[in-house]
Amino acid sequence: MANYQETYRRSIGRPVEFWAEAAEVIDWERRWDLVLDESRAPFYRWFSGARLNTCWNALDRHVARGRGERVALIWDSPVTGQVVSFTYRELRDRVAELAGVLVGLGVGKGDRVLIYMPMVPEAAMGMLACARIGAVHSVVFGGFAAHELATRINAARPRVVLSASCGIEPSRIVAYKPLLDAAIAEATSKPEHCVILQRPMCRADLIADRDHDWNDLASTARPADCVPVLATDPLYILYTSGTTGIPKGVVRDNGGHAVALYWSLHNIYGVEPDETFWTASDVGWVVGHSYIVYAPLIYGCTTVMYEGKPVGTPDAGAFWRVIEQHDVRVFFTAPTAFRAIKREDPEGQLIRKRDLAKFRALFLAGERADPPTVAWAEQHLGVAVIDHWWQTETGWPIAANCLGIEKLPVKHGSATRAVPGWDVRVLDAEREGEVHELAAGEIGALAVKLPLPPGALPTLWEADDQFVRTYLSTFPGFYQTADAGFIDQDGYIHVMTRTDDIINVAGHRLSTGGIEEVLAAHPDVAECAVIGVADALKGQVPLGLLVLKAGTARSVAEIEREAVALVRERIGPVASFYTALVVAGLPKTRSGKILRGTMRKIADGEPYPMPATIDDPAVLGEVSDALAKAGLANKTAI
Repeated sequence: MANYQETYRRSIGRPVEFWAEAAEVIDWERRWDLVLDESRAPFYRWFSGARLNTCWNALDRHVARGRGERVALIWDSPVTGQVVSFTYRELRDRVAELAGVLVGLGVGKGDRVLIYMPMVPEAAMGMLACARIGAVHSVVFGGFAAHELATRINAARPRVVLSASCGIEPSRIVAYKPLLDAAIAEATSKPEHCVILQRPMCRADLIADRDHDWNDLASTARPADCVPVLATDPLYILYTSGTTGIPKGVVRDNGGHAVALYWSLHNIYGVEPDETFWTASDVGWVVGHSYIVYAPLIYGCTTVMYEGKPVGTPDAGAFWRVIEQHDVRVFFTAPTAFRAIKREDPEGQLIRKRDLAKFRALFLAGERADPPTVAWAEQHLGVAVIDHWWQTETGWPIAANCLGIEKLPVKHGSATRAVPGWDVRVLDAEREGEVHELAAGEIGALAVKLPLPPGALPTLWEADDQFVRTYLSTFPGFYQTADAGFIDQDGYIHVMTRTDDIINVAGHRLSTGGIEEVLAAHPDVAECAVIGVADALKGQVPLGLLVLKAGTARSVAEIEREAVALVRERIGPVASFYTALVVAGLPKTRSGKILRGTMRKIADGEPYPMPATIDDPAVLGEVSDALAKAGLANKTAI
């Protein structure tokens, strides 16, 4: 059995040989001319000249090899009280039917289809149907605001929109069709057709000649066959927020994507094809693309699609019920979800009510996994708890403890070591335009030496110049991750914060993530965030926002004083940490990322736009009020 060091060394030293070998598990309609095409560097391309179909690799080939009755997808929806399973054969047939609907509406190879849906099986079917006919899908998180949806319609210019009448939250129903109608009215690029899945909780009014009932079209559609495309052709566009307010369209190709995801599910997550793998995320995010839909199905295991929450559907034991009921062996979610569970069930009582004997690994990503949360999960679950690091742009993990290769010792606060294929360095963020590597233990900008491995973004949609300017210009020859951290003497990567969350306190560069790690260790703190606020004397000083565990009865003032003392004890007076505020909740995006930048603007008295991806604007308002009461400036959204 290969060990980590040997595998990593080969992936960096002989990448062409390494990825050619990994690509043998994919069904190719035509093999490649070049494994790595460097002719247009820095626009590197993998498997140039090859042809394949991603949907064939995800569905049809499993049916063709006698695994058609294997369960491919389990839809578990506590908000509707339904659990529905689809075998590979059933899913293949439904996808082929939907692909026929798209063909009937004039969609062909290279055309874009925008998918604006809740967490229902039809969302995954829509993605796979596009892949089947060579169309390019662009998924937008269901319930996204009309204006933000309009910007994505303008950018992608889809011929067809696939949507649903509504999404379902634990306490309300969100009608999607009025949002979609408003977005199309605002957009300058108008889709020719909208296909609407009518959910019984809220039926939508359809506009004649443009809107179509999903089930009506599917019932009469002629199933479509798989259309081979070039490995370098785009599979999807996924928009992520840009610093200018204009969304960046991250492109994912077909060939490198299939190879990387298959390789990752076995080698990083340690999953076997006859097992169930569950990612609790949303198809609107890259995690949902990679590890709810494509990786599990290309690999041939069972995937779970969950329409619910970590708490509230019905309680903080929801995840354990799903793991037990569906025999989940490996589970992936965000640290934010675990902090919410820990807050509601700090003693882990709901975990002990379930039989999790076959469950063996928990992976966390999306926000830094603070050591107290990791330790809590280890204590109560008794399984490997793996913090790993990746981004929308990378498509799969940059750093992880690769359970399918060799389980390395866990270090709390670290995403372990670079995944094979990723040449990660720490560069001096103060010296943009040049490459100056920092010594072990020094905090700097985390960057990846080019070329990026298969599965990473090859460019941005119709924006090659922006791709180079955003990611490749700061450090020549490197991809700038915009994350900051350090690599220790053992080669372990510690991702501490975003580079713009490194704060400068009287000339001392401090990581907000390091301070958060200390605050999270307080026994009454469920989760926290640290932001740097402007200070006339020191430039910036850190401010801590604390959310307490459920049932905490101690004095808020006392806890705030203890939190300040804890930071000053463990980090020292150099941190200039004087203020900790207890708040009811932290404002987050729907993917669970804490809106630190927005809170910093509020504290500094700067105007700020209401974030398009905010999960609950009321929480941001409450934090704004708390900052104002603490004597910090307070601005309203613009």
